[in-house]
Amino acid sequence: MADEVRVAFVGAGGNAQGHMGRLAEIENVEIVAICDLVEEKVQQACAEYEAAAYTDYRAMLDEIEAEVVYVSVPPFAHEYAEVLAARKGCHVFVEKPVVLNMDKGYEIAEEIDKAGVLSCVGYQLRLLDSVQRARRYLATRTIGMVSAHRWGGFPETAWWRVMGQSGGQLHEQTTHQVDLMRYLAGEIVEVYAQYSLRVMSDVDNLDIPDAQGALLKFQDGAIGTIVTSPMMRQGGGVSDLKFLVEDHVLEWQIGGNILMPDDDAEVTGEPQETMSIDEAFIVAIRSEDSGTIPCSYRSGLQTSAVTLAANESARTKKPVEVPVI
Repeated sequence: MADEVRVAFVGAGGNAQGHMGRLAEIENVEIVAICDLVEEKVQQACAEYEAAAYTDYRAMLDEIEAEVVYVSVPPFAHEYAEVLAARKGCHVFVEKPVVLNMDKGYEIAEEIDKAGVLSCVGYQLRLLDSVQRARRYLATRTIGMVSAHRWGGFPETAWWRVMGQSGGQLHEQTTHQVDLMRYLAGEIVEVYAQYSLRVMSDVDNLDIPDAQGALLKFQDGAIGTIVTSPMMRQGGGVSDLKFLVEDHVLEWQIGGNILMPDDDAEVTGEPQETMSIDEAFIVAIRSEDSGTIPCSYRSGLQTSAVTLAANESARTKKPVEVPVI
């Protein structure tokens, strides 16, 4: 076993706390410092993990010694923590979506590359056995179309309902479906999107659309559609991801894929348990081998490039080419 891996956190919200809990279960991993603007929240987390508390990440990164920095903040708050962490030689874990502004994303990607540190973005679904089974199946077939729906609930977090802070549901939540589309069907090169606000205009301080749809063009010529809405405030909803190949439809599901009209044990078998994304990152750091990391910063930035292109398309009412990161 390698020496102890010391981890610092920028952000102490629910998402960050999930990572903290999983890291705490890994042998010889220590959470040494946690930063959050809400002092009560950071003090609570630090008491649990016996970590140093900060409300200024610049001060934290200047004072502490750590091998790894987790940045788990809202889209608009990805500003400079990743850059400072990389410059200090720390490996960087960044929660999705990685940015709200592509210029900032390019800057962070360049700093990570320049520092030669490992990076990981929180697209943990890539690690699932059901995803890996679907990926192997689709790799040997020509994909004609891809479709995804996410009709789910509405987070109560104040920043989430502000387009200038969250980027909207497609960018902030449905990024997981977009990322899986890329991972399983190849790169998305063009987006044409339409958004509207239909039924949630009564929500205080809301300026995000409640209905978002996008037509996607893949690099190899496949066509995709994705629609998303947070209208289901009373529960329920729909979440699916389907791939049309010759004579078959493969529906990816966390608990096991469905292949229609028949079955194939290689793709639809009961999924096996896989390591968490946090364990995968720590394994990569200890082995100095990025092979276990499901998604690097640049790949995560490519997913943000798709959803931010969709936002631009909805504004301009024109198709938008997705930049290649």
